[in-house]
Amino acid sequence: MPKKKIKSKGQKLTARQLQGEVFRLFKRNPKKRYNPKQICRKLKVDNNRDSVEYAIAKLMERAKIIEVGDYKYQLSRDEKPSANASRSGSDRKQYTGIVDMTRAGSAFIVCEGLEADVFVHARKLNGALNGDKVKIEAWFPRGRAKAEGVVTEVITRSTDFFMGILKRSKKYAFVVSEKETMPVDIYVDLANINEARDGDLVVVRITEWHDGNDRSPEGIITSVLGEPGSNDNEMKSILVNNGFELDFPAEVIEESEDLRADIPVAEINLRRDMRKITTFTIDPDTARDFDDALSLEYKDDGTYEIGVHIADVSHYVKAGSALDVEAYKRSTSVYLVDRVLPMLPERLSNELCSLRPNEDKCTFSAVFTFDKNDKLASSWFGKTVIHSDRRFAYEEAQEVMTTGEGDYAAELKKLDTLAKKLRKKRFKNGSIDFDAEEVKFRLDEEGKPIEAYVKQRIDAHMLIEEFMLLANKGVAKFINEKSKGLEIPFVYRIHDEPDADKVQDLAKFAKEMGVDLDISTPDKIAAAYNRLTKEAKTNDAIKLLEPIAIRTMSKAVYSTNNIGHYGLGFDFYSHFTSPIRRYSDVLAHRILEQNLGDRTLRVKKDPLEEKCKHISSQERKATTAERESIKYKQVEFIKDHIGEDYEAIVSGIIDRGIFVEIKENKCEGMVGFETMTEVFDVPENRLKAVGKRTGKTYKMGDTIWIRVTGADLSRRRIEMELTDAPEG
Repeated sequence: MPKKKIKSKGQKLTARQLQGEVFRLFKRNPKKRYNPKQICRKLKVDNNRDSVEYAIAKLMERAKIIEVGDYKYQLSRDEKPSANASRSGSDRKQYTGIVDMTRAGSAFIVCEGLEADVFVHARKLNGALNGDKVKIEAWFPRGRAKAEGVVTEVITRSTDFFMGILKRSKKYAFVVSEKETMPVDIYVDLANINEARDGDLVVVRITEWHDGNDRSPEGIITSVLGEPGSNDNEMKSILVNNGFELDFPAEVIEESEDLRADIPVAEINLRRDMRKITTFTIDPDTARDFDDALSLEYKDDGTYEIGVHIADVSHYVKAGSALDVEAYKRSTSVYLVDRVLPMLPERLSNELCSLRPNEDKCTFSAVFTFDKNDKLASSWFGKTVIHSDRRFAYEEAQEVMTTGEGDYAAELKKLDTLAKKLRKKRFKNGSIDFDAEEVKFRLDEEGKPIEAYVKQRIDAHMLIEEFMLLANKGVAKFINEKSKGLEIPFVYRIHDEPDADKVQDLAKFAKEMGVDLDISTPDKIAAAYNRLTKEAKTNDAIKLLEPIAIRTMSKAVYSTNNIGHYGLGFDFYSHFTSPIRRYSDVLAHRILEQNLGDRTLRVKKDPLEEKCKHISSQERKATTAERESIKYKQVEFIKDHIGEDYEAIVSGIIDRGIFVEIKENKCEGMVGFETMTEVFDVPENRLKAVGKRTGKTYKMGDTIWIRVTGADLSRRRIEMELTDAPEG
């Protein structure tokens, strides 16, 4: 019996009826993309937007429609291959790539050799999860420009650790992951639940994966964290859900504890002894691991030497050791708002390798000789031993530089003067100054934020930055010159030119806001970006263009294939200065040491490139975790300020409302159009919202006043409404 068609116009439909009508809308328009607001208009039903969003979610669960980005949806792709692309035909090709899952469970596979990503339906992932390296078969369905595929093999898993809620029965238990990209529950034998109780938040390590989408992987509980929802557990959840293990394996801790603390005389004799030269560190006041130190020594001929001394991690962490394997696996320390998850155990990061004051330390140094006119004359790289005379916090060093009084005032003043000259020259040569604002928090004893503010960038920060850049650039240039035309494979930090289409869009956007940008050449683009940064200091509206400009840029990554660093304007650049927290720097140290003096050693390039890819991937995960922790703390902070009014800037516009950023604390939330007194239209460029009845317009960069009406920690969302500016 045929289904009765629902006459939806002007009716309020049941949930099931609404799902049917939404699906039929997509079926009638298979190439169209709709957001919930557009669906409401098309169907002309009395159901509210929440009902439509629920219908969408249900249709996505059934794989009837898919999310295509930008809060829009489209009819799901046909599962059956087209006539000209059969499953067994020659049109199907093999690729290797990384899984990038959507919230709906489908994925895009990022493949080398393909400009566009390959879409894989959730049912064709065959157990692959977000971040996994996989083999796929891909084809182009008839009439479609985008490739589709199926996962044929999972090569390597992105992570074996997951966090979730334990669901325990009499005979077995499951861990229900909190992660949207872990679509199946994890089976745990009762013998392996580590005394966890039903409902506990736990960390589970997968011990056995199974092929297919339906069979649950098996695991064991490694950590029992107790009740979910605490501040501490939320931060741990961010780390685990981004693929980082909370604890070091026992053998790694044991190996670190066995390392001797003193430096043997025989080791000192192999190094350049710089212990009598004035040396100090400058770091954040809360820092416990000091990667780098600076020294200054004047010579009798009028020249002077500046030493950039870096913790010699490779002296302690030997290739192939348990410490080395774990450091490579992590590849980076992760800095959340209230904690650091280190790459190395504390025995190394805070003790043996940390360049603490009044202690002899093994270092790897870059020593630069400048003439009496502050021109770089020569460079030297090698193993050293130093003795730091003083530990400065940034604010302490800044006060000495400003007042001219205090410890090592003359040395700090000289370093500051030279750093400013180097900085000026760098920008003249094409370096881009993205002075992105950094949100900081003041926390109480329990880690709860009681103040949110924008970190002030001072000369002391830029002094350290400039000499680290000098060392990183110098090391990369040294390796290139050493090669003499026959490549020495090395770990370069590379940064490609910005995406041309995105730059064009930025220029159009900027023009709408009254700023003309010359983007005719890569050099002109760099100059245009620096102009934006300069004008943003006095214009809040222009400041909004900075993050958009940053998004036009390619991501900086590690690679053996040097293409230079566009953002810095350097032909050669590496990372050498932070081996306590970056594995890339450990690799750079090892290769550099093997090529000092008369020695030349070329490691195999392909394995080194694979390591570069892994390190780059881990860095992206760490960045995501850091951003998630900031967002969480912002929402947590604003929860205590519901009902309060703030001055804010319109930072984004979508069909559902306007995003605004509070000026004083950088918290971002949304003012939904449903909270306003009229309906608003949003043009395609999304630069403004125009009221249909009054013509009232809100533009990107406008200053408005808002009232905080809600804060949802679980969804990391802040809700706001418009309000009037205070009188006076």
